Amino acid sequence: MTAFREKAILMDDNGIRRALLRIAHEIVEKNKGTEDLVLVGIRTRGVFIAERIGAEIARIEGTVPPHGVLDITLYRDDLNELSYQPVVRPTELPLDITGKTVVLIDDVLYTGRTIRAAMNALLDIGRPKMIRLAVLIDRGHRELPIRADYVGKNVPTAAQEDVSVQLRDTDAEEKVVIRERV
Repeated sequence: MTAFREKAILMDDNGIRRALLRIAHEIVEKNKGTEDLVLVGIRTRGVFIAERIGAEIARIEGTVPPHGVLDITLYRDDLNELSYQPVVRPTELPLDITGKTVVLIDDVLYTGRTIRAAMNALLDIGRPKMIRLAVLIDRGHRELPIRADYVGKNVPTAAQEDVSVQLRDTDAEEKVVIRERV
């Protein structure tokens, strides 16, 4: 297992909150409200980020857009290379996504492979009118032609670095750090 050490704090809890508030405003503006809008968080941290964005949209618009949870484990292209036994958890969508504007939400956009897997999973469930992508951090290094529509922060990184999003929902702290291999 690769060991990392913290190199720099990219965002603190206030920075995360401000970025998610801005993303919520951008989603509402681009969608012209919340009609036919569905937020879908990619397990694990994308789910908590989607819930927070949904809460901000509710404060802005007075209505909570439906949001769901997407598990992409079986859609990963590296499934046969994993050295551990992956745990498949349920996908939970509150309604039929056909004809809806789905905003996929994740913590970090890197190679684009997670998002490709998420789009494949969504299209097996239904046919959205459109799929948009919101991420807290875009760190570059794309291997697939995928880009985010809503980005909390663009962070150029080296390939040997790692970006770690830590949320109170899953971790002891609330911050985004860049780590380097040791």
